[in-house]
Amino acid sequence: MRPRITQQTLINLATVIFGSFIFSIGVNTFMIAGNLGEGGVTGIAIILLYAFDISPAISTFVLNALLLAVGFKFLSKRSMYYTIFVVFLMSFFLWMTETWHIETDEILINTVFGGMFVGLGIGLIIRVGATTAGTTILAQLANKYLDVNVSYALLFFDMIVITIGLSVMTFEQVLLTVIALYIAAKVMDFIIEGMNPKKAITIISEHPELLGKMINSEIGRGVTSMNGKGFYTQEDKDILYVVINKNQLTRIKRLIKKYDDNAFVVVHDVNSVLGNYFI
Repeated sequence: MRPRITQQTLINLATVIFGSFIFSIGVNTFMIAGNLGEGGVTGIAIILLYAFDISPAISTFVLNALLLAVGFKFLSKRSMYYTIFVVFLMSFFLWMTETWHIETDEILINTVFGGMFVGLGIGLIIRVGATTAGTTILAQLANKYLDVNVSYALLFFDMIVITIGLSVMTFEQVLLTVIALYIAAKVMDFIIEGMNPKKAITIISEHPELLGKMINSEIGRGVTSMNGKGFYTQEDKDILYVVINKNQLTRIKRLIKKYDDNAFVVVHDVNSVLGNYFI
């Protein structure tokens, strides 16, 4: 029996195609057009372009093909299948958009929009479980084994490549490239982790049982009750803890105010939520 292609697989493939295309526009249309660099394998390809006039489409394909061997050993098969697809797509789109240059008198336009497009493209690709090969594989490994944020691990590896770029770019161009990489990292971080942000709320109330029931029924979220004690009063208190979607924050604040106007509430940012309880 042949494997069935699910609707989610088709969506993932479409996302990878779109992400590769957006990434290529960021590289050719803005970064190279502004004589700026890049990070990772693409950054090395741009250095080779400036130094020896080698097409980035060719050099990225060759370098990524070599680095894929590392990925096969450490990453899942599903991730690698997508990544192989991405390597072909990125090389094709880099070739297709090779002459798409936007040249302006304001280099910050290239810097900002180049970073945005690159970050958006890589973020979409990583979000479906693929990588863009190269240093993205190293960033995925750092996330898997060292629990380091993918976007910041990628920024670290990219900075190494940018330093090498001083051999073919001016110091000003390198600094502008660093700004573009930072923008790319922030956009990528938002796409990977911030499209559905979460908030954690700690509630100390005189009516914990009532608030817990109301949050459970009206907000539709499970609540954890923890035992605590006031340091000054030495009174035992039940502390409520709940994780919600960001768009539910206003509703839960109104609910708390309605049933216990004197409740002490702390709202925390949540980077990620693991497990099957949060659905």
